[in-house]
Amino acid sequence: MTAEQDRAAKKKAIVDRLMSLEAEELATAKAHYEAFMKDSQLDDREGHDKDDIAASRENADLAAAFDAPVHAHHAKIDVIENTNFRLTDTVAPGAVVKFSNRNFVVCVSTSRFEVDGETYMGISTQSPIYLAMAGLQKGELFTHNGTEFEVEDVL
Repeated sequence: MTAEQDRAAKKKAIVDRLMSLEAEELATAKAHYEAFMKDSQLDDREGHDKDDIAASRENADLAAAFDAPVHAHHAKIDVIENTNFRLTDTVAPGAVVKFSNRNFVVCVSTSRFEVDGETYMGISTQSPIYLAMAGLQKGELFTHNGTEFEVEDVL
């Protein structure tokens, strides 16, 4: 396998993990939403006391709170599916960037995740750190919050 093929395979594994992370987050948010919606439904009896009604309303409110994360994860998945993750040497949407011995995927913000023993984190194209390094290449410097960083690698 050539170095280019190795880098492409590495990037594919990172993107696949990014997508599976968001799919897992979406599934969890949906499960919470559905559980609270189910618990908010009153049964078929004719009379319900105040405690039944209060519990139903509380569960409906909790379900509504989980509706926003469901939509947010759907939106992130849509962005991931529509981002070009080709190999690149320039910091841009879809790039994997290393600086300060940390790895970032420019696409959507995520929690940290691991691929082949390395830790990555997704960052949004609206994040200040991305805006500070957009368009740079390996070896170039940028400043964020008064600290200078060097782009160590770009995939």
